[in-house]
Amino acid sequence: MSLFLRFIKNEDGQTSTEYILLLAVVALIVFRFKGAALDRLGKLIDGVFNNAEGLVQEMNELQ
Repeated sequence: MSLFLRFIKNEDGQTSTEYILLLAVVALIVFRFKGAALDRLGKLIDGVFNNAEGLVQEMNELQ
């Protein structure tokens, strides 16, 4: 019994366990919202390229 109590009170390995749990939670969140994030990122990139294309066309018209 005293061996078990010493094992419970020993805090040496807890930080690595906490990091693993934190990493698991972050991974679950990333996988859960991956589709929505990719859609938003795609729309953002499309908007940037469309604005850049419009800017290039305006610059060509000025020349």
